[in-house]
Amino acid sequence: MTRFAAFTLIVLGLAVLLVPPIVQLDQHLVDLSRAGLPPSFSHPLGTDEVGRDVLLRCVYGLRVSFMVGLVAALVSMIIGGTVGLVAGSLGGMPDRLLMRCVDGFSSLPHLLLGIFIVAMFAPSPYAVIVSVGVTHWTTAARIVRSEVLSLRERPFVEAAISGGASRRRLLTRHLLPHLLPHLLLAMVLMVPHAIWHETALSFLGLGLPPHLASLGNMINDGQRSLLAGDWWSSLAPGLFILAPTLAVSVLSQRWRDRLNPRMRSELAL
Repeated sequence: MTRFAAFTLIVLGLAVLLVPPIVQLDQHLVDLSRAGLPPSFSHPLGTDEVGRDVLLRCVYGLRVSFMVGLVAALVSMIIGGTVGLVAGSLGGMPDRLLMRCVDGFSSLPHLLLGIFIVAMFAPSPYAVIVSVGVTHWTTAARIVRSEVLSLRERPFVEAAISGGASRRRLLTRHLLPHLLPHLLLAMVLMVPHAIWHETALSFLGLGLPPHLASLGNMINDGQRSLLAGDWWSSLAPGLFILAPTLAVSVLSQRWRDRLNPRMRSELAL
C-alpha cells in the first residue's frame, strides 16, 4: 500500500510539473462542437459541457490544489507552531490562556469560518490560502505544545537549563531540532485538509474564479451535466481529489508510525 501510494504521488506530481508547461490550456476556450464527448482515445476522460478536455483541466486543477494546499499548510504550521512553542515554553498562565484560545477556535466550524473569511475578498487563490491557513492552525499548535512539554522533561534539556543556557539558545539548539520532524509531519497531514477545504469553497462558488481550472469548480460544473448522462465530468475531478489525498494520508501515517509509534491518532484529525 505504501509503495502504491508513493507511486501515485510520483505520477501525479510529474503530471502537474510537466503537463502545464508542455500543453498550454486556454482557460477561456470554448468549442461547442466537442461538448459532452465521452471518454475516447483523443479525450481519455471526455469533454465537459463546453468542449474543454476534462483530463487536461483536472491536471491544471490538481496543480492549483497542490499549490494552495502546500502554501496554506505552511501558513497553518507557522501560526500553530509559534503558538504551541510559546505556550509550551512559557507554561503557567500564558500556556493556559493560549490553549483556551486554541480550544475556542477549534470549536468553531472550519468551513463556515472559511466561508466568512473568503467572502471578504474577491475569489482568488490568495483568499483561499488565507482562509485555510487561519482556520487549520490549531492542530499544529497542540502537536508542538505537547512535544515541547515532553522535551522539557528530558535530561539534556534539564542539563542545559542547569548549565545556564539562555532561552534563545535552549530554543534554537535543543528544542527546534527535535520539533522539526513533528512540524513537517503536521504540515504534510494538513495538505489533504487544505485541498478538501479549497475544493469545498470552489464548489460553493467562493474559492477560485469560475473560469479557472479548479477541481471544485469542475465538480460544480459537472453536476449540471449529470442530468444529460455525462458522468465523467464529475467523476474525473472527484478521483483527482481522492487519489492524492489518500496517498498523502497513507504515507504520512507510515511516517508518523516511524517517527513515534506511540503518537496518538489525534495527529491525523
